[in-house]
Amino acid sequence: MIKLRVVITIFITLSLVSCDDTQVFDEYQTVSDTWEMDEKIDFSLPKLDSTQTYNLYINIRNTNLYKYSNLFLISKMKFPNGKVITDTLEYQMALPDGTWMGTGFSDLKENKLWYKENVKFVEDGAYNITIEHAMRKNGEVDGVYSLEGITDVGFRIEYVQNP
Repeated sequence: MIKLRVVITIFITLSLVSCDDTQVFDEYQTVSDTWEMDEKIDFSLPKLDSTQTYNLYINIRNTNLYKYSNLFLISKMKFPNGKVITDTLEYQMALPDGTWMGTGFSDLKENKLWYKENVKFVEDGAYNITIEHAMRKNGEVDGVYSLEGITDVGFRIEYVQNP
């Protein structure tokens, strides 16, 4: 009887801790062995409440094979009316001493990167997000075609938390 109570208590505790009431959308796509320059990652967003305000994130999982301390991305948000907003983004992936930023216990690190904050989706219809890398070596015009060490690209939407 005591073992059953312990098991039930642990189960309830884990269930409560794993709840994430800010999450609206959280999806990952695995990239091939290397993330090719022309490989675009697409996310179709679910229908969102036009009265709510959201924070948007790009999630990146990388391994020790990633050779750079930063990451340049090009994101495109396509609205239902056809309008497209394109952003060129730079994120720091490692500290100056080479220590990876992000979370994770092994050589796989997960980075939750700010994309946009306090966003409202007021147009009715489908929204689409496209993400591609735009890495270049210092002093070179041509980009890095095959980017090693990025395993997954994700997109996350959360409700804005009022203090």
